Amino acid sequence: MIEAQGLSKHYGNTTAVDRVSFTVRPGVVTGFLGPNGAGKSTTMRMIMGLDRPSAGSVTVNGRPYARHRSPLTEVGALLEAQAVHPGRTARAHLRALAATHGLADRRVDEVIDLTGLTAVARRRVGGFSLGMGQRLGIASALLGDPHTLILDEPVNGLDPEGVLWVRRLARSLAAEGRTVFLSSHLMSEMALTADHVIVIGRGRILADAPVTDVVEAASRRAVTVRTPGPSTLRDALERAGAGVVVPDVAHTGSLEVTGLDAAAIGEIAFTAGVALHELTPVASTLEDAYLELTADAVEYRTDVLAAAGTTSTGKQS
Repeated sequence: MIEAQGLSKHYGNTTAVDRVSFTVRPGVVTGFLGPNGAGKSTTMRMIMGLDRPSAGSVTVNGRPYARHRSPLTEVGALLEAQAVHPGRTARAHLRALAATHGLADRRVDEVIDLTGLTAVARRRVGGFSLGMGQRLGIASALLGDPHTLILDEPVNGLDPEGVLWVRRLARSLAAEGRTVFLSSHLMSEMALTADHVIVIGRGRILADAPVTDVVEAASRRAVTVRTPGPSTLRDALERAGAGVVVPDVAHTGSLEVTGLDAAAIGEIAFTAGVALHELTPVASTLEDAYLELTADAVEYRTDVLAAAGTTSTGKQS
């Protein structure tokens, strides 16, 4: 278990983490989400004792990381996958780590096999691809068979098979009762992997809840409508207070409606004398919820994001 209480980190006049409190519990996969510069990596570094908090405290399995007598068997972490001497082989790197805790070479061989590095275990790390480096970082985190895993962007650089492997690994470790805390910018993957998410923006907690609750709380409730009378229906829907977007000019008659459910849209269409060829509720996703939560916490906003609310008719959604 990871417990943070009033955790803060200041760099001069800059506040990277601002009085955050949260608990990462065993038996579930907890995702840690936030825009670049939100404070995720700083928080993870404070958990691992690599950065000293300006205020507050954080414990892992009941005590600060630095006070564990055998930290590698308590907490396995992947924070900087490339933080390995490039002249060492993968096996030599893992053996060196194992020696600090008196772990047998057979455990080294076990994690090499588990992470799919057997064929390259005797190659120098300097020649590894990004994905192979990630696998070695995960092998290092698993070496002590720890109770708690902290993985920062573990699927970065992995191919689809590797991403699936990390997902299954995280869920299997949680199923064993371990604490699994991981970050990612891939919302679709996090939706499939995490049971619970903590969302941070500008150093503050924006959400701390099960994935299903976060998604359910998203305000976006859209219904896809296809009709031979889009203009008439659009006018009627907007008079009823709905938001209407023309999502794609290539599909004439298609509308995306927010603010009304499918039943209400059907009633309005019937009253307006407009036929409906499609009426499909579109469920919110974790990405929808994340973008809504972090809309005011993005450090660098691109023109693409700003343009995302523009419809094909030039109106703002």
